[in-house]
Amino acid sequence: MTGPPPRSALDAFGGSGKLEPLDGGQGTAWRAGALVLKPLDMSEAELEWQADVLAAVDGAPDVRVAPPVRSAGGLLVVEGWTAWRFEVGSPPTTEQYREVMAAGRAFHRHLDGWPRPAFLDRRDHPWARADRVAWSEEPPPDRARQPHVKALLDARRPVRGPAQLVHGDLTDNVHLHPHLPPLVLDLSPYWRPPSYATAIVAADAVVFRGAGLGLIESVCAEEAADFPQLLVRALLFRAVADHLLAPEKDEDWVRWFAPAVRAVVALAERR
Repeated sequence: MTGPPPRSALDAFGGSGKLEPLDGGQGTAWRAGALVLKPLDMSEAELEWQADVLAAVDGAPDVRVAPPVRSAGGLLVVEGWTAWRFEVGSPPTTEQYREVMAAGRAFHRHLDGWPRPAFLDRRDHPWARADRVAWSEEPPPDRARQPHVKALLDARRPVRGPAQLVHGDLTDNVHLHPHLPPLVLDLSPYWRPPSYATAIVAADAVVFRGAGLGLIESVCAEEAADFPQLLVRALLFRAVADHLLAPEKDEDWVRWFAPAVRAVVALAERR
């Protein structure tokens, strides 16, 4: 789906006002008044699960969420479309990724205690595969053994932190507001130590968003001693996913990842 939702879906969810395309994500989200409509991009079972999780977090004093909205008939999916509550906020600037990490920590405190969802074992999209590679649960694809991937694989050591439900894609999915708690969007569930999500934000900020390598050093100083190993896995996660999604850009990925990989491997060797 690349166009706007049909009027029948909009009416079913009670959307009002002019349809406006929203930036970010996959470019398929549309705002209609107090709602955001998006094509279904997960199983309906996972969407029902997300509705329960986000409803439990909704109303927390330190973080905002935007739960899915049911149609007048009680459905979460109408003609392939889903609806979510619209919340105000803006994507972070390069200087605000520490705030994104803080929002993730707050969000994960609310997720602590949720059981591991069974659907995680059935996922086979590139990000799920890359996450399993990062955590030694699946071998890397043969063609993904570029120099930066090999360096990260060689630097990997055991991590002992307990796992829980985490959001594995916070970097562009925390929106900030000067007078409201941070907004956490588009829950991407994984079962990992919560600091892994922090490491992914740090890796993304340095590799893709123009943050300096000093961000990695400063975050490491505040985290547990094994945090460099979480950074190793975060970079592996992104590097393998990018290869699976766009192998024709492998030479570009080597260049983009190289500075962060060198810095993180050096940190891992020192701890």
